[in-house]
Amino acid sequence: MLNSIAHFFVKAFKTPETKRKILITAFILIIFRIVAHIPASGIDRTSLQALFLGSPLLSLLDVFSGGTLANFSVMALGLNPYINASIILQLLGYVIPSLEELQKEGEYGQEKINQYTRFLTVPLAALQAFAMYSLLRSQHIIAGFSPLAIIALIITMTAGTIFAVWLGELISEYGFSNGVSILIFSGIIARLPVTLGQSITTFQGGDLLKILVFLVLAVFIMGLIVFMNEATRQIPVNYARKGGRVGGSGFSSYLPLRLNQAGVIPIIFAISLVLIPSFLTQFLSGVGNSTISQVAQTLNFYFKPQSLIYNLTYFVLVVGFTFFYTAVVFNPEKIAENLQKNGGFVPGIRPGKETSKYLSFVLTRITLVGALFLGLVAVLPSFFQNAIGIANLAIGGTGVLIVVSVVLEITREIEAQLVMQRYEGFA
Repeated sequence: MLNSIAHFFVKAFKTPETKRKILITAFILIIFRIVAHIPASGIDRTSLQALFLGSPLLSLLDVFSGGTLANFSVMALGLNPYINASIILQLLGYVIPSLEELQKEGEYGQEKINQYTRFLTVPLAALQAFAMYSLLRSQHIIAGFSPLAIIALIITMTAGTIFAVWLGELISEYGFSNGVSILIFSGIIARLPVTLGQSITTFQGGDLLKILVFLVLAVFIMGLIVFMNEATRQIPVNYARKGGRVGGSGFSSYLPLRLNQAGVIPIIFAISLVLIPSFLTQFLSGVGNSTISQVAQTLNFYFKPQSLIYNLTYFVLVVGFTFFYTAVVFNPEKIAENLQKNGGFVPGIRPGKETSKYLSFVLTRITLVGALFLGLVAVLPSFFQNAIGIANLAIGGTGVLIVVSVVLEITREIEAQLVMQRYEGFA
């Protein structure tokens, strides 16, 4: 196993294009991690770390920011404003005709939507920076800030988010695709030793059985994620020879439909939304008004990460975003049109509109399985944590899901690059 992995990476480094992508991605990630440790000014970090240790919500946010939030670096907001802006624009595409037309215009439309997403990220980042300042002030971690210092803090945190977005786009353009997911992946990996250390310290001397259950669950979940991410439904496609008849120079092939077309994006989108009520409780709990404090306590009771309502909401959001993002990235009508132009057809299905309906029917069924799988993997660890006694197992489950998915996507991209290089060598 190790030999095959080593052989794979040796072949990757022997290919100039793949080697260039790996080195560029690694260089950008190093810059990201260095900047992520530049602290913002005016924060009592000892009190801040104590606050994070006592809050499962803030600990979860810190994992996805790669530790920048607990250290309160200039990138404390991470990529959350950009993700929220992406969600807003994708949803607005269903109610604003002009945005819907842009979504259907291919590469040009996607570039315009990305531009609008960056524009929307700026005010969202500023708003979240002010909310973070208000939260820390309510917890008495920030005190005595002048209006100019508040403005400087908001500008600094907004600039940190925009810089992180720029680094992610550099990775997508010159390195591997989906640079934003790779940055989140690097942040989770950077916090992995801390998360594992916290998990180990929760065990007592006689908890051998719990340790074994924890290890078995970890291996089982990782194996299941790999299996489900690699699973495909192969639809047979026949291509007619010249003259329109199958046979002779005609040939058969397959159209592979992945069980999880959306990848890790639904998890990232869902966790950005499901944490909003919990974040509001942290903010409102410091308000002096008794009515508002009571509302905050109610929200905290129903939306704490271990609660049933929180996990049900998380599950529904993951399933919904899986269907939503699959509809965005996979267009059955375009696939059917391309098959028809190239003389391809699905056996027993008429080319054109009937093929499009058939692909939509198959895609809906397999997406349902993939969506339920993503939702279950996202919420199951939180149900196990009370039985095993690990406070941050839910964080580990979501983190493992993102890490494994991103690694598989990068591996597939490297394999595609190696295959392309092999065919170019025959030219």
